[in-house]
Amino acid sequence: MDIVVKEELKAYIDPLTQDEHDALERSILAEGCRDALVLWGEVLVDGHNRYGICQKHGLPFQTIQNTRFQSMDDVHLWMIEQHLGRRSVSDFQRGVLALRKRDILAERHRADQAQLQKESDGEISGPADAGDEDSPPWAAAPKVSRADMAREARLSSSQVTMIERIHKQAAPELVEAVKTGVISISAAAAVADLPEDEQRAAAAAGKDELKQAAKRVRESKRKPRKPAQEVLHSADGDAEVDHSRAAEIADALNALGEGPAELRQRIIALTLENDTLRQQLAVLRRQVADI
Repeated sequence: MDIVVKEELKAYIDPLTQDEHDALERSILAEGCRDALVLWGEVLVDGHNRYGICQKHGLPFQTIQNTRFQSMDDVHLWMIEQHLGRRSVSDFQRGVLALRKRDILAERHRADQAQLQKESDGEISGPADAGDEDSPPWAAAPKVSRADMAREARLSSSQVTMIERIHKQAAPELVEAVKTGVISISAAAAVADLPEDEQRAAAAAGKDELKQAAKRVRESKRKPRKPAQEVLHSADGDAEVDHSRAAEIADALNALGEGPAELRQRIIALTLENDTLRQQLAVLRRQVADI
């Protein structure tokens, strides 16, 4: 049987590193190809590295047919689920795979809805043309929430959000830096907000410049904080006391390095009392001015 290797499927999952490939080759040379290659008809779905090594050394291997596949999307989903469960897959790779799964299921859901609408309108009376390999019937596409996607990928929702930003906005050089561990996911997500030429320049300059670029982006998004002394002495006489005022004063005291906890609490209480007195004085002044 001739096995067909589709480059699209071979590249669908990030390749092994050279060290990982060398370790797999040593294992196969020592113990043989223990795991069967997974086929869909003649198309190789899983086992591209094992197949290449066996071909290189003239070693035998087993194959198994997956008869559940009805479309290329089925193949992609199966590949994604296989790799999401592997410990060797990095957080970034799992996030990208989870996003791919979401996109496939979202497209299926749209196709399901479109077909139901056509059936409702009487345009079609049964399943779509079986000649289309990516047409129904298939299992109903579930809606996948961000929380569900994060849980399956063993990530937090915020990590998924950052990976999605990188996936959409990052220059290839920045993506490569994340994949190789040169820069963290959070730092890469920050750098991805820069223009593409700046991303490329930072990636070319290396790890330290990428970190500095991420720091600059984060700092540019922070709201400027009032000087500590201004916070303590700038109560607006015409405004009601804000419930976040105590926290703001506490931050100002932390910035000044003022005294033990008991003293800080006393200062906060006195400052809030002073705010109230300022407001009352402003009211009295307005009343006097109206006489």
